[in-house]
Amino acid sequence: MYDFTTCPDRRNAAAEKYNDMLKKCPNVPEGIIPLSVADMEFKNAPEITEGLSEYLKDTVLGYTSPTEGFVEAVVSWLRDRHSYEIKREWLAVSDGVVPAIGDLIRGMTKEGDGIIILSPVYYPFKGSIERNNRKAIEIDLLYDGHEYTIDFESLEKAAADENNKLIIFCNPHNPVGRVWKKDELRRVYDICVKNDVFIIDDEIHNDLIMPGFEHTVLANIAEDAGKHMAVCIAPSKSFNLAGMQTSVVVIEDHEKRRAFWKSRSQSFRYDVNILGMEACRLAYTKCEKWLDGCIEVIHQNAEFLKNFMNEHFPEVVVYPLEGTYLMWCDFNAWGMSAEELEKFMINEAYLFLDEGYIFGDSGKGFERFNLACPKYVLEDALNRLLEARKRMLG
Repeated sequence: MYDFTTCPDRRNAAAEKYNDMLKKCPNVPEGIIPLSVADMEFKNAPEITEGLSEYLKDTVLGYTSPTEGFVEAVVSWLRDRHSYEIKREWLAVSDGVVPAIGDLIRGMTKEGDGIIILSPVYYPFKGSIERNNRKAIEIDLLYDGHEYTIDFESLEKAAADENNKLIIFCNPHNPVGRVWKKDELRRVYDICVKNDVFIIDDEIHNDLIMPGFEHTVLANIAEDAGKHMAVCIAPSKSFNLAGMQTSVVVIEDHEKRRAFWKSRSQSFRYDVNILGMEACRLAYTKCEKWLDGCIEVIHQNAEFLKNFMNEHFPEVVVYPLEGTYLMWCDFNAWGMSAEELEKFMINEAYLFLDEGYIFGDSGKGFERFNLACPKYVLEDALNRLLEARKRMLG
């Protein structure tokens, strides 16, 4: 039995989300847990912490190439967990999925090229595009108040524009929590291949699939599909290892892989964190049961949040959580501007979330809740929201 009830004290541990909370609200009371940045408020799997401790006894922490154990663990995990068969030579390493996306942008496009994203979406996508002097082509996801879908008509039009060379595709989608169906993935793939649009398939959340849903690696959607994309994965979200800065990019096409390495080498970034590789190996070979237990806790938290909102705030639209541990909620019925909503959450409810507007204009009025925490942490946060709202309404 794993411990998903202890919430580690990270307030003075240089944790990014806690530092950001204190910057926004220096007088925040003790015991408040932010539910913003996508890392977990759980203890790491003991197999990882104990394994790293043992590893450090005899290991020299020098420059290290990807180890045989690390590579085999990645290949086996993708095969056994995702039915995704790859060859070892397709693997490239990176110090994170976001840095890898930047390297791919530079390697696969030139300045001024258009890059398609489906908004609202993880904000470093647009940031990576603009910081590399490319043009972000934003296509808003369609939603009917209950489910998000892809605007294929707009995607067809954008892909047909010869100035648009690449799409960054979030699979599963952050922040809306969609696990794309096979027919949706096939349409995205067909459109991109027909128009020679290269695909960056961001699968960093691909292990975090809720009960009743099935994830498909985009490279599995058709024969030879992998030749038209780079698949980005990491153990960082699944096993709370973001600080280890270790990720993998699967690039089947040899020339595209060379372009990625050339882009990466321009900043003399060749290797990755030696402890990150070992933590990844331990996660993928020893911690699958821990992950399954973690998913069950997240699923229970999602049900609790949905039921709480339905009871107390039925006007708030809670989007179904199919994948990730990030729940997307529409507060526009409250009639607040995005700025007013953020101030209310921080100053009145002591709720520190990721504000919807950071994911694009279509996210204004939304909030993203991080559910990777013990249930009592979530319950306390929602009760603060309830009391703050009652005070507001008098």
